[in-house]
Amino acid sequence: MWIERWQVPLYLGALGLGALIGLVLPDDAAGIDVAITPSLMLLLYATFLAVPFARIRESVRDVRFLGAALILNFIVVPVVVFGLSRFVSSDDALLVGVLLVLLTPCIDYVMVFTRIADGDAARLLAASPVLMLVQILLLPVFLVAFADDAAVAAIDWTPFAEAFVLLIVTPLGLSIATQVMAARLRAAERLMTVMEALMVPLMMVTLFVVTASQIGEVVDAADRLVTVIPIYVAFLVVMPVLGSMVGRIGRQAIPARRALAFSGTTRNSLVVLPLALALPASLSLAAAVVVTQTLVELVGMVALTRIVPRLIR
Repeated sequence: MWIERWQVPLYLGALGLGALIGLVLPDDAAGIDVAITPSLMLLLYATFLAVPFARIRESVRDVRFLGAALILNFIVVPVVVFGLSRFVSSDDALLVGVLLVLLTPCIDYVMVFTRIADGDAARLLAASPVLMLVQILLLPVFLVAFADDAAVAAIDWTPFAEAFVLLIVTPLGLSIATQVMAARLRAAERLMTVMEALMVPLMMVTLFVVTASQIGEVVDAADRLVTVIPIYVAFLVVMPVLGSMVGRIGRQAIPARRALAFSGTTRNSLVVLPLALALPASLSLAAAVVVTQTLVELVGMVALTRIVPRLIR
């Protein structure tokens, strides 16, 4: 479909339009934030529907690739993130935002960039259920381990947990139930087809809503947020190289090494955004930190689709 071929420019266009509306009509854009929760719920439901949970056995059988993906995302990445996050360790909101977004591997549009770079998107897709489940389990552990005591103490875990259940666990559970029912019910199968077709428009709507409602805060706190941009750029530079190295050590073929490079680099910003929005007022800037990473990452991914095939060949 044409919309899938043009989805990256469409995402950038949605970001640009959201930023324009948010800056030109700030009062109107402020009211858009009521659409963040429903748009995220629909997007995450569609996202999780695209994750083949029925293929967990298949991904587990591909031991070498899955092992490389797990080592890269949950051993190598945390070491890199810990080092980079020390540059903002004195600012709790920036620190928590950076940790939230950089510690969680992407399981949706990473496939798009991997395909563009002639990477093995099929193996990455098969591994995505395990990557999703492991990051859900480890994110709270990493937060407590990497954030300082003051930042951890500032987190009100009740709304954080409520957002986690409402916006991540619920869409995840519904998507698994839908996939199970699709094997028996035609209505469930049709629903999956419809949601697959809506994936790109839902991503565009979510990017627009989030950017329009948050860009004002991003601009107002630009003097603080500018300090996280070098961290995100450094992450984009370092992780493709480390992903390729992990793939080489694991004796992966070139397409699989490219897939690992993107898996280690692309982050789950829209999945963790609800958690950032649920943080208390003292850490409210964490949401803008996550949005800033999305802006930097999408631009960087366009460049990496050309760089990675030359880096790994």
